[in-house]
Amino acid sequence: MSKKTNTVVFILVATLFNVIVTILSFIILLVLYSKFIYPLIPESILSWIMPVLFIASIVISYLVYKKVIKILMKRMNIDDYFDPLFGPRRPTGKR
Repeated sequence: MSKKTNTVVFILVATLFNVIVTILSFIILLVLYSKFIYPLIPESILSWIMPVLFIASIVISYLVYKKVIKILMKRMNIDDYFDPLFGPRRPTGKR
């Protein structure tokens, strides 16, 4: 595969991974909320809980995604496998 194809595949897989992590973290937060917090708070606050859980799941997925990308960047040389999709290629030598 070419470097541009690798880049597109990586972006698609990374996006799918991020969506899955977001959904899983939302489900986990919802289960934890229903088990521990729901019995303790009044029902009037329930309308605020779903947006808070959703935003928290987005933050969690961002942090997980960032950590996984850092690990991948340490293990492999990005320039060897990926090319920028837009704009000119980065120069490999010094000026």
